Amino acid sequence: PAEPTMVLRLKFLNDTERLARVRPGDTVGALKRAYFPGQEQQVRLIYQGQLLRDDTQSLAALHLAHNSVLHCHISPHSSAPAPAGPRASADPAHAALDVGSLVLPLFVLMLAVLWYFQLQYRHVFTATATTFLAGLTLLFSFVAFTMYRR
Repeated sequence: PAEPTMVLRLKFLNDTERLARVRPGDTVGALKRAYFPGQEQQVRLIYQGQLLRDDTQSLAALHLAHNSVLHCHISPHSSAPAPAGPRASADPAHAALDVGSLVLPLFVLMLAVLWYFQLQYRHVFTATATTFLAGLTLLFSFVAFTMYRR
C-alpha cells in the first residue's frame, strides 16, 4: 500500500509560496534535500512558531496536515547543523563561547594600539617597523573587506 501524499505550503519571507508534495513518513531533512538541493544547511523551516531543528524527525511526528504552512528562511551563509535531540537548546547561556568571533575585534584592537604607540613614540619605531605595520594594516583591511563583503 502506497503512503498517501499531502501538499505543504512553503512560505518565504517575501510572501511567495511554493507547494511541496510529500508523504507523512518523509523527514524534515528529506524535504530540505528535495526542495532546496545544495542549500540544506542554509534553510530554516518553521512550523507554528517552532524552528524544525531535527532533520531526522518525520513530518507525521510534527502533526502536519494537508495544506499546512511551513515558513522558510534561507540564510545567505551556511552554518553548522544544530545538535539534534532533546538536549538541543537555543538558550545562549548554554551555548559554548565562540572564540572565533573574538579574533577580528582583538586583531583590530592590537593594530589600533600599535598605531597609537607608533604615533606617540615615533622615535622608537624604525622605518622598517612602520612600513611593516602599514603593510600589515593594508593586508588585514583587504582580507577583512573580502571576507565580509559577501
